[in-house]
Amino acid sequence: MEESKRQKQVAGVILEEMNDIFLRMGLNMVDGGMVSISKVKITPDLLEARIYLSLFQVKDPTALIGRIEDRTGEIKRLLGLRVKQQLRRIPVLRFFLDDTLDYVFKMEELFKKINEEKK
Repeated sequence: MEESKRQKQVAGVILEEMNDIFLRMGLNMVDGGMVSISKVKITPDLLEARIYLSLFQVKDPTALIGRIEDRTGEIKRLLGLRVKQQLRRIPVLRFFLDDTLDYVFKMEELFKKINEEKK
């Protein structure tokens, strides 16, 4: 099912504000690794935001996601203060690991092996 225009607008607002919140809370640089928000998906009823985190050189991704989930209440409160004029209800925040970078690296490695075997 394709996202509606409103879903895309709300996702864009949340993505922008969440990036700033993560920067201000110091969640973008953790344990020598980088954390960035790659995308935000909103359910059709606008009550749940699925936030996909891209991690670079983070030693324990599941522990990091857990630490971020522990601070979800604080993050949601800050988000609410920022978007209270645009949204009636602040959606429930769910955090997921975005593994597209890992997939890209694996594909590049496979292509390198194929090219080496051709030679």
